[in-house]
Amino acid sequence: MKIAIIGAGNMGSWLARRLNQGHEVVIYDRDRAKASSIGSVRCLDDVQELGPFRPDLLINAVSLQHTIQAFTETAPYLTRDCMIADVASIKGDIAAYYRQSGHPFASVHPMFGPTFADMEVLKQENAVIITESCAEGREFFEQLFDGLSLRIFRYTFEEHDRMMAYSLTIPFASSMMFALCVDAKTVPGTTFTRHMEIARRLLAEDDHLLAEILFNPYSVAELHKMASGLEFLKHVINARDYEEVRGLCSRLRERIAES
Repeated sequence: MKIAIIGAGNMGSWLARRLNQGHEVVIYDRDRAKASSIGSVRCLDDVQELGPFRPDLLINAVSLQHTIQAFTETAPYLTRDCMIADVASIKGDIAAYYRQSGHPFASVHPMFGPTFADMEVLKQENAVIITESCAEGREFFEQLFDGLSLRIFRYTFEEHDRMMAYSLTIPFASSMMFALCVDAKTVPGTTFTRHMEIARRLLAEDDHLLAEILFNPYSVAELHKMASGLEFLKHVINARDYEEVRGLCSRLRERIAES
C-alpha cells in the first residue's frame, strides 16, 4: 500500500518507521528538517507532491489543533478513493469533517506516546478504533495494532470523547493540581517523587495538546466529580473520622481492583 503521513512529530515519525516495513511510505512536514531526520522514509518537499505519489492512505498526524486544516490543505491532491485517517486524542469536529469529505476514512487513537510508553515495546498498551471507520480502515489498523500486541478498544466518536474525559482529563487535571501545590522547600518522600515525575513528563507535552484534552466538552462533568470528591475528603479530615477513612479506603481499593 502507498501511504502518506502528514506531520513528523513523535507519533507521525513512529508510524512512518513502522509502516515503512512492508509499505511504500512518504512523509511531509512543514519543518523539513524534522521529516528528513527519519532517514529511511522518503520526505516530500511540498504537499503538492501528494498528487503524483497518489497515496492509497493518508494518515494525518499533525498536532490536534491543526488536524482539520491539514486535511483541507491536502484534499486537492488526493484521489477520491484515497482513504484518510487521523490519530487525534480528541475527535471533536473531525467526525463532521469526515462526513462531508467524500473520502473513505479511519479514525484511531493510539493511547501511548513517547512521554510515558516505550514506543518500541508496546505490548499491553492500548489503542482505540472508531467504529464509524470504513471496513478497510478498521481492518488495516486492527492488523497494525494486533501485530504490536496492543489491547484494542472500539468506540463511536461520541463514546471515545466521553471516555477520554474520564481516562485523560482526570489524570491530567490531577497532575496539574499537584504541580500547582508544589512547594520548592518540600522534603520529597517516595510517593511525592513519583507524582513529581509524572507531573514533569505531562507538562513536557505540547500546550495545545494539554488544552485540547482539557477542552473536551465532556471534561467539566469529570472535574465536578473530582471537586465533589475533594469536598467529601475535606469533610472526613475535618471530622477526624477514622471509621470513615477506613470505609473510604476500602471502597477505593475495590474500585481500583476492578479497573
